[in-house]
Formats: sequence, structure tokens, C-alpha cells
Amino acid sequence: MDLYNELLKKETKLSVIGLGYVGLPIALEFSKNISVIGFDIKEDRVEMMKKKLDPSEELPSSAFDNCDITFTANPVDLKHAKFHIIAVPTPIDDHNLPDLRPLLGATRTIGKVLKKGDYVVYESTVYPGCTEEDCIPILEELSGLKFIEDFKVGFSPERINPGDKLHTITSITKVVSGCDDESLDIVAKVYELVVKAGIHKASSIKVAESAKIIENTQRDVNIALMNELSIIFNRMGINTYEVLEAAGTKWNFLKFYPGLVGGHCIGVDPYYLTYKAKEFRYHPQIINSGRFVNDTMGFYVAKQTVKKMIAAGKNVLNSRALVMGATFKEDVSDIRNSRVADIVSELKTYGINVDVVDPYASSKELKHEYGFELVDKPSGKYDAIIVAVNHKPYYEFNEAYFKSLSTDKVVFVDVKGIYRNKIKELTYWSL
Repeated sequence: MDLYNELLKKETKLSVIGLGYVGLPIALEFSKNISVIGFDIKEDRVEMMKKKLDPSEELPSSAFDNCDITFTANPVDLKHAKFHIIAVPTPIDDHNLPDLRPLLGATRTIGKVLKKGDYVVYESTVYPGCTEEDCIPILEELSGLKFIEDFKVGFSPERINPGDKLHTITSITKVVSGCDDESLDIVAKVYELVVKAGIHKASSIKVAESAKIIENTQRDVNIALMNELSIIFNRMGINTYEVLEAAGTKWNFLKFYPGLVGGHCIGVDPYYLTYKAKEFRYHPQIINSGRFVNDTMGFYVAKQTVKKMIAAGKNVLNSRALVMGATFKEDVSDIRNSRVADIVSELKTYGINVDVVDPYASSKELKHEYGFELVDKPSGKYDAIIVAVNHKPYYEFNEAYFKSLSTDKVVFVDVKGIYRNKIKELTYWSL
């Protein structure tokens, strides 16, 4: 009997290592069909999930219903599984270099429990070659087993979009790959249990790794172009969104928009590709240029705000600014790599007192990660108001509301342009 049928008959289990915004939905979806072990190194998170609570605040408690899943922080429990999915973060360090510590740590955890006939599938975003060059040697060393002969490895990149209830694991085409024809077939069949949108079989692990890395690199470069155009049009006194609206009437115009590019995907993945490219003595120019533009947009927004405050005759030193939104994107609680932090820190360098509000973010996490906390609600009058993240609750506010929070000649900055044509009396600016 092959591994696929063993899983179907629940004669063995599937494990998911790393139960974050990627791993937990995968684990729960599989557990509706087969027996699953959900593993995470953080015991407090595991205890929350045992109580049907998603630490990432993405899934309702009902998502845990009718699931054959065991949550654990004990790596010994992983011995009961034969199909292991690794879905841990792959961040960058302070020098924008790949930080593989979570990935290699998870690999060591599996290497210590790996048995003959087991499968290991990586979902974490990496540079081409990482699975075979960095991970498999660790699996061989710690298990004492031989790659392909004793255990198989595949790569199936995650494509989950945080906060997106439409594009979920079941509704997104799944790219899969294996180390040989047999493993490719087994990996594809296992994922077909949960993915309704279809499976794409990549010809190799490196192809699957590369496909994932360019998905976000492509978006990053296109958004960088919009941000650069925004800077140019700002100097010309032209509204960027009006330009994009006009250009968008052409059938093949790509609809990207300027904005802050943060998070753990678009703002991170291109650095994995540029890192690996240098090994082959190629220094990417377009990708690095795009990264530079997007990494500096937070500082740009802050500086433009200060310029407009000065132009309005305000004494910037000890003035007050309200920043609305602190997460990396709208309607999520995730603050990782949020470029809003750049706006806050830059404003503070000018001696501006900054209040930050956000309906979803954790004040404690912001304090730990960026050194500032949230205020419960806006208080008093502000010389500048910056709507940095277009959370749904903010769409309910009108100009009268913002005026009630403002001093005379307030500068109103609408980063994503959601109030365009709705602000008539305040000094308005957007990207």
C-alpha cells in the first residue's frame, strides 16, 4: 500500500510544522479528510489552538470543527506522521539577507524523527536550490537515511494571501514538485485532497521554488514603478490616481497602484532571489531598484507631510500628528515588516508628537517590534492626519469627522487615495 492510501485510511498521519497564517489553514483543511498532527514550537500558540483560537486572528473558531487534528509542541509526536509539511517563516535579517534559521530549525526537528518511507514537503518561500542544497543534507545527516532511496522530498509553495477570504488554499491552483516521478505523483495526490482549484506539476523542485519567488518579485517591481511615477507626478502637481484611472481604460494596462509595501512576502521575497543571483555573479538591477523605491516610501510620505505642514505655516517642532493604521496591509492584524513604522519614526525625527491608532494591531507587539504603542482613540487636535492603511472601518469616516480632530490648516494625508474627491476643505495629499 502506498503512502497516499495509508493517509486516506488513517493508518498514518500527516504533520504540519509551523502553524502560522500559512500552516494552520493547511493543517485544518487536511484534517477534514485525514489525520493530522499540527506542530508549533510556541506552546502558548498551541494552547490557543487547542481552544479553537487562531493566534493569527484569521480563522473563526468554527474552522476547527469536525477536524481530526492533534496540536502539539512536542517534536516526539511527529514520529506518528509519515508525510510532513514544513510551513515556517523565511524572513530577512537586518542586512536584507535571507534568515534561514526557522527553516533549518524545522528541518532539524523533522530530521530527528524521519523514518524510512517518509515524505517531507516544504511550503516556505526560499531561493532556488535551497531545498536541495541547504535542507536535504540536514535531513540525511540527522536521520541517517539516504535521500530518494529512503525518504522523498517535495516543494509546494504557499500562496495564501492574509486577510483574503476568497483566495484560500482550496481555491488557488497549487504548484507541486517532487524529487522524482513517484514523489511528484504522491505529493500531487495528497494535495488534491484539499485543493479544488487544481494542481500544477512543476518539472523540478527548483522550478517550483523559482515560480514562487518571482510571483512576489513581479508585484514588487510593478508597485515600485507606480511609486516612482507617484513621486514624479507629485512634483508636476498631477494626481497619480487620476492618471491611473485614465490609463486603465486601455484593455491591457496593468492595474497596480502606489503604496507602502511591507509584510512578509512582497517586501521580503525579492531579497532571496537577489541573494542567490549574486552567487552566480549577477547583480540584479531592476529588482534592487524596485526594492529601494518601495523600502523608502514610508520616509517619503513622512517628509512630504512635514513639507506641507511647513507650507501651511505650522511650527513643526512639538506639533501633533495622528497616524491611522499600523499593520502591513488593510484588515489584518499582522505588523511584520510594516512600513508605517518608517512614517512614525521619520515624523519623530522632526520633533513631532505622534499618536497611532489601529483597530486590528496589537499595541504590545508594536512596542516590541518598533518601539511605539497605540493610543486607545484620537484625543485633542492634530496638525497632521495620515491615513496610512485603508482598513474597512476608516471608510465610514467623513470630512466632518477629520475636521473635529484637526487644528486650523491641518494637513490630511491619504496614502492609498481612499478619500479622493471626498475631502474639500482640508489640505489634502495622497501618493
